[in-house]
Amino acid sequence: MAIPTLATKLHIPAPRSKRVLRPRLGERLNEGAPSAPGVTLVAAPAGFGKTTLVSEWVVGSGRPTAWLSLDEGDNDLARFLTYLVAALHSIAPSIGLGITDLLQTSSVQPTLVESILTTLLNEIAALPDNPASLQAASQLRFILVLDDYHVIHDKSVNAALTFLIEHMPPQMHLVIATREDPPFPLARLRARSQLAELRAADLRFTAAEAAEFLNQVMGLSLSEADVAALEE
Repeated sequence: MAIPTLATKLHIPAPRSKRVLRPRLGERLNEGAPSAPGVTLVAAPAGFGKTTLVSEWVVGSGRPTAWLSLDEGDNDLARFLTYLVAALHSIAPSIGLGITDLLQTSSVQPTLVESILTTLLNEIAALPDNPASLQAASQLRFILVLDDYHVIHDKSVNAALTFLIEHMPPQMHLVIATREDPPFPLARLRARSQLAELRAADLRFTAAEAAEFLNQVMGLSLSEADVAALEE
């Protein structure tokens, strides 16, 4: 039975009309997405604006972006890989065509997973990288965003993504937004300088951002002292 895909899970969330712009965090994300392959981890509890921050950043970055909003149903390996390929189609429609039939089943045999991911990674690595072509240049570096990764607890899905991270081609940079650290080899990525991290302490409002949120976004008229007290 074919696995249907919900198109809205692949859409970059639209920015809110009223929001606090935080260019300082955009700069941090820019620093964390160098030319070399790597991972940017945005980890903080609910309400810290992870999705808003990442979506605004990728739109403003000008880089091609594949986006996948995860939910509990993605703890099925076949479904997760199907959505992953569907997200990557926004970068190049040819990615994953050779493995689509294998994924359109109720389950994926563990013995096939590495073969499927190897094929997928090889297709990404084969993307054009000739800067003389504007189209090729746009595919030279792209961002894959996995939002709400904290909902994933299936070991086979985590193992599949670990394999992808450890063999990531230079065309791709991975951004993971989550409420808790995923079970990936983060220490090894840090040692290789392939991991950038934004934590709750980074995402917390500054005094100026708190004042803008309370008075401009929320429409309150608070004194500087009241804003300071609430920010604290």
